[in-house]
Amino acid sequence: MGAAQLRARGHDIWWLVAACRVPSWRHDTKAKAVESTSQFVCIIAKIVRLSLWPELCRGPNPPVSFMHQTLREFNTYIVATLAILFLAACGSSDAKPKWELLAEDEPGALLSVWGASADEVWVVGADARDGSGPTVLRIRGEEVERIPTGESSGDLWWVFGFADGPIFMSGSEGVILKYENESFTKMTTPGVNTVFGMWGSSPTDMWAVGGATASEGGFAWRLDGEEWIEEPSLPAEVATEGALWKVNGRSSNDLWIVGSNGLSFYWDGSSFQPGDTGVGSSLFTVAGNAERYVAVGGLVSGIILENQDGQWVDTTPDPLPDSLTGVSLDDSDGGIAVGFYGTVYERVAASWEPVDLGFFRSENLHGVWIDPEGGVWIAGGNTFGLPLIGGVLLHRAGK
Repeated sequence: MGAAQLRARGHDIWWLVAACRVPSWRHDTKAKAVESTSQFVCIIAKIVRLSLWPELCRGPNPPVSFMHQTLREFNTYIVATLAILFLAACGSSDAKPKWELLAEDEPGALLSVWGASADEVWVVGADARDGSGPTVLRIRGEEVERIPTGESSGDLWWVFGFADGPIFMSGSEGVILKYENESFTKMTTPGVNTVFGMWGSSPTDMWAVGGATASEGGFAWRLDGEEWIEEPSLPAEVATEGALWKVNGRSSNDLWIVGSNGLSFYWDGSSFQPGDTGVGSSLFTVAGNAERYVAVGGLVSGIILENQDGQWVDTTPDPLPDSLTGVSLDDSDGGIAVGFYGTVYERVAASWEPVDLGFFRSENLHGVWIDPEGGVWIAGGNTFGLPLIGGVLLHRAGK
């Protein structure tokens, strides 16, 4: 190889290394890391060159031209190898975690997911139809364990709990189960309609909401000791006009309930105030963080509403998404919304953008939870009709 070719090769390699560098105005951790790495490459190259010089010069009177050519070629290969490794490192630092399919074709549809931590996640769902009752999965690291509830039949629509326990699970026929000290307790409830959602500010300050159908039987219960009781201040017309699907809040005197026909109610600690959502379709889930509440729903197409100052504002993206059934927010004001036919949207820079999973799913993605490390867990299945089957569980690791 001639000297001109060696110079050209070296120039191309170092141009690639330079292209991978982050501009100096980006004074973030990644920029500093990349700059340090490029300096490391230069230092290693110099060390290799100096340490090999005596080796190359051994022997009786080696030709100077041979020494120079050999050294130049070796340096070129060293730089090329280091540049390739450096470019690979640059590329991987920008790569987002990939979505993975943790489970599919579960006997019962998976309907809700929540975790005590990123390393202990609970998933609940429909009746497995094998005599073992509703689906309850506990995920600890790589271990997935099915936990028997003691119920021989029924569907569980929601799971919510506390890192130090207990964990509450609710579902059909007015069932609410409390899991504590490695065992289930079936709690006393005042009705037999389906409990679709639960939330609480503490284990002793819990809410449960639900209904008979989308058009009637709406209720709100509160925990009183070990027994659930009806909340008397809920407007009477709810029981005859619709169902309440979900509840979520920040504290015992700051929470929202959403339901069918665009219903929403704000609880201030002493009474309910109706909210004006501006929509007439079901709002299936509400989630909140320190900055805002978000409600999602829709039957023909998806709806996303945000509430930052007590007023609901339509932030549904265009083009319209498919119907949305689940939403979760994180502490950095990001969020994930999920829905029909494998639909996933992510809140980025105050707007909702469609997410490419990297694979196709046709199920209704029904529930979503963002863990404390930013990992996303999505539960779903075939919920468009009975029986509720074909459970799926998706996951994206934290960034």
